[in-house]
Amino acid sequence: MEREEEVRDTVTIEDENGVEREYMIEALFDMENDAYALLRDGEETILMRIEDEEDEQYLVGIDDPEEKNSILDAYQIAVEAAPAE
Repeated sequence: MEREEEVRDTVTIEDENGVEREYMIEALFDMENDAYALLRDGEETILMRIEDEEDEQYLVGIDDPEEKNSILDAYQIAVEAAPAE
């Protein structure tokens, strides 16, 4: 039986050097009154905070490695506690 690959939403991110890369959205989740996006492009996985400004949403990088690790650890615990089927 042939397995169809799951189609995921994508987003294009421009880095500080103006280079654009397309990422697949792996997960969207809320934690401690903030919303986050876990994005993957095949080579790397990144975590970004989703911020609302007026009627727009923006992805903002998380520079603090301690904050990033804390969020990813909590996300991993939540996934392990309630795995998707």
